Amino acid sequence: MKIEYDPKHDLLNIEFISEEAIVDSVELDGVIIDYSKDGSIVAVEILDAGKRTTKNPLDLLNLTIVKEKAVA
Repeated sequence: MKIEYDPKHDLLNIEFISEEAIVDSVELDGVIIDYSKDGSIVAVEILDAGKRTTKNPLDLLNLTIVKEKAVA
């Protein structure tokens, strides 16, 4: 996963699957979801991110990772 913020264009991009071709994109109220051929979400882009969250959205980054053991 890669998270990038472009302050010049105020874009926040969260990439889930790198090097995957995007075949479809859907925009809903300034949030763009990119899909691969098999329907997996490749990336999510937030337009005007600083206006929707905070001046520097990466300041909000909290990389808490929760891993649970599989139930047998």
